[in-house]
Amino acid sequence: MDLFAALHLDELSHGLANLSMFPYFDMAHYIVSIMALREQPGALEVSRVSPLACWFSSMLFCFGGAVLSGIMLAEPPVAPLSNSTSVLFASIIWYLVFYCPMDLVYCCAALLPLRLVLSGMKEVTRTWKVLGGVTQAHSKYKDSLLVMIAIGWAKGAGGGLISNFEQLVRGVWKPETNELLKMSYPTKITLVGAVLFALQHTHYLPLQKHHLMLIYTVFIVVNKSRMLLTGSSTSPFAAIESAIYKTLFTGYSPYAVLTGDVTKACIDNGTTNTATSITATKESSENGAPEKRTPVSPVKGQSGSLKAKEESENTETTNCKKTN
Repeated sequence: MDLFAALHLDELSHGLANLSMFPYFDMAHYIVSIMALREQPGALEVSRVSPLACWFSSMLFCFGGAVLSGIMLAEPPVAPLSNSTSVLFASIIWYLVFYCPMDLVYCCAALLPLRLVLSGMKEVTRTWKVLGGVTQAHSKYKDSLLVMIAIGWAKGAGGGLISNFEQLVRGVWKPETNELLKMSYPTKITLVGAVLFALQHTHYLPLQKHHLMLIYTVFIVVNKSRMLLTGSSTSPFAAIESAIYKTLFTGYSPYAVLTGDVTKACIDNGTTNTATSITATKESSENGAPEKRTPVSPVKGQSGSLKAKEESENTETTNCKKTN
């Protein structure tokens, strides 16, 4: 691209495309992922009660994308764990994050400057995971754009997509935290990347692969750094999402699911009708109009008992008169 050549970014994009993820970037990915697990509610208590469950949850955080994409491609889900070097590396980091004396490793990694660096390196690995998933799907399903997007999304954000299963390992069941119900920022940005790389791979996006890798990596690293520095979790696509939702998915047909706004409108309408009926009743009573009362008919069982009681009283009166 002429723009990249003019800005002298062509060599940088090639260097980024040829960058090796092992060991430094993979180490950053493992550290940030296991720290995210440790910061989950109740995870530290589980690590003291059941280290095996904690280790298994950590491996799902680290290799969840590869496991989920393998299942979707009908490959053995344990295949990602066949790389003994990566599993051993991740296990050592898991032990240091959870069980290091005086929590030295976690406290050092939690410092903002170091956490910025580690989080940025982890976002770089996201690009490679998404691209790897799209390439893997393209090798099996060359003409299926949807499959390429799905596999790239699963490989880049698999840890979040299988979060319910990971929580179940720790004895927690919260189906309302499903990522498909309310997607987090990493899941959204990974889906965007999967769409872009799939379009580029099928030549619908007129952009070279290493140029797209540079643009996408710079965007996610800068945005992640901004979120850490400002302490904000707001997605950069919030305005676009809101506009699309209000335009396409807020229909008011009789069969539409009631949203919060529609439910509030129904409640307000019911409250208004109740207040109107009360006001009308007060006005009619003040004007002297007789209040309509619905006649209460006795229950069938009660009317029968009343008749029997009256007959018994009449019989007793007749007997008393005869005696006198």
